[in-house]
Amino acid sequence: MVLNIGPQHPSTHGVLRLRLRVDGERVTECEPIVGYMHRGAEKLYEVRDFRQIMLLANRHDWLSAFSSELGVALAAERLAGIEVPHRAVLLRMALAELNRILNHLMFIGSYPLEIGAITPMFYAFTERERLQAVMEEASGGRIHYMYNCVGGLKQDVPDGWEDRARRAVDEVEHGMVRLDKLLRHNEIFAARTKGVGVLDAAAAAAYGVSGPVARASGLDFDLRRDEPYLDYGRLEVPVVTRTEGDCYARFMCLFDQVAASIELARQCLAAAVNAPGPVNVKLPKIFRPPAGETYVWTENPLGANGYYLVSRGEKTPYRLKLRTASYANVQALATLMTGCLIPDMIAILGSMFFVVGDIDK
Repeated sequence: MVLNIGPQHPSTHGVLRLRLRVDGERVTECEPIVGYMHRGAEKLYEVRDFRQIMLLANRHDWLSAFSSELGVALAAERLAGIEVPHRAVLLRMALAELNRILNHLMFIGSYPLEIGAITPMFYAFTERERLQAVMEEASGGRIHYMYNCVGGLKQDVPDGWEDRARRAVDEVEHGMVRLDKLLRHNEIFAARTKGVGVLDAAAAAAYGVSGPVARASGLDFDLRRDEPYLDYGRLEVPVVTRTEGDCYARFMCLFDQVAASIELARQCLAAAVNAPGPVNVKLPKIFRPPAGETYVWTENPLGANGYYLVSRGEKTPYRLKLRTASYANVQALATLMTGCLIPDMIAILGSMFFVVGDIDK
């Protein structure tokens, strides 16, 4: 029997369709079908100037908005040879790590919900709200921050913001203890996820999987450490890895990354307090990078995001091609679903940690 899951299904994180061939309760074949949310962002980039494309960049992965717009800004800055002020670099790193925690808290709450546990969602959103408050204070936005610009940040953070952000991070760290007790050794959660949907390192590498999903399969790869951008090269970046490659390992990699990002955010906030100065470079009203091409990739919360920028010296990009983590991660479903039971399919799907807008971009 051929069975369709989606494109509008409560467990698909959006409009993703899975066409399954099943034999009773056993899945014998899975075909992920994407494109239902296609936004044409890459084509729209070609008719928007470099201020306007930030608006598009932070919307394809709405859980990682700051990190997505950061990648576009870095590509334009590299092409134009712009050196961003040190204070802006530190604040960008701090905000990127806060955005990473926000992203992970969403999945920490929503993944257990998909397999029957509602309480973690309330706890995770309590912690998200603490960070949303400081992100909103800095940028004016709660989801689509529009805080990066070519040359740095739009404006400096309010006085005392770094201290308030550090207090929020401390509160989140304390709140994570409650979530840890609830989930890490939960017998029901473990029974639904351990040994289910195993993705080995070779298959993960073949599909181009990255981020927590790849590191849970033993691929020790993180761009912040391996190809540092911003000022990550001066920090000791903790990379969380596991080897089991199952749903439980993927979830715990994502979970433990929160503690690592909290420590990085603390270091960046402490350094920013002692780094006065401007947060942007003054540019002409109409920014025209020189003709040429460049490729920048960043360690976004869900994995490696790449930005291939081609300029012909005009105010709009000639081409801006995105390599998104979610698009690569979801391809592996074709392998992971084969042979699983239909109830396990939901557990596997949620553990791949994707945002459909980032697939269809």
